[in-house]
Formats: sequence, C-alpha cells, structure tokens
Amino acid sequence: MDSNKGKQEISVLGRLFSMEALILVMGIASLVSGLVSGNTMQIFWGVSIICGAVALHFVRKKDWKKHWEEEEQLRDMRQLKEKERKERERNDTGKP
Repeated sequence: MDSNKGKQEISVLGRLFSMEALILVMGIASLVSGLVSGNTMQIFWGVSIICGAVALHFVRKKDWKKHWEEEEQLRDMRQLKEKERKERERNDTGKP
C-alpha cells in the first residue's frame, strides 16, 4: 500500500510542477505585475498566457487520449498485417 501512496504523491507533484502549471503561474504573475504597475502590455500578455494555458490543458487532455487509442489500433493492424505476410511467405516457400 505504501508503494501506491508514493506513486500518488509523485503524480500530484508531477501535476503541480507540470509545464502547463508553470505557464499558468507565469501568466498570473504577469497579470498581477501589470495590474500593480499599470502597464497594459503586461496585463495583455498575462491574460493571453492564462487563456493559452487553459486552452492547452483542455486540448492536450482530449487529443492525447484519442491519439493513443488511434496509435494502438494502428499498431494492432500493423501486427496483423505482418503476421499475414509472414504466413503467406511461409506458404509460398513451402510450394515448389
């Protein structure tokens, strides 16, 4: 059970320090800095970075699952074709 808890803690830390989280923190820092200093470009970049980080999170979450399912199907199809090809070669070499 301790091993499972350790894996969960690593997963939480991995999510906490993921690239999306760091991008989001940078966007928030830029937004806050822009609001404090009154610099509109920092506010603009902060909002843009935050929107981009949120969009990236949703796109990656959805597309990666679909992508890996498609890759698994392609791999299975390739293995089946390779097996059929080897079967044909065996049958062809056995005939005079």
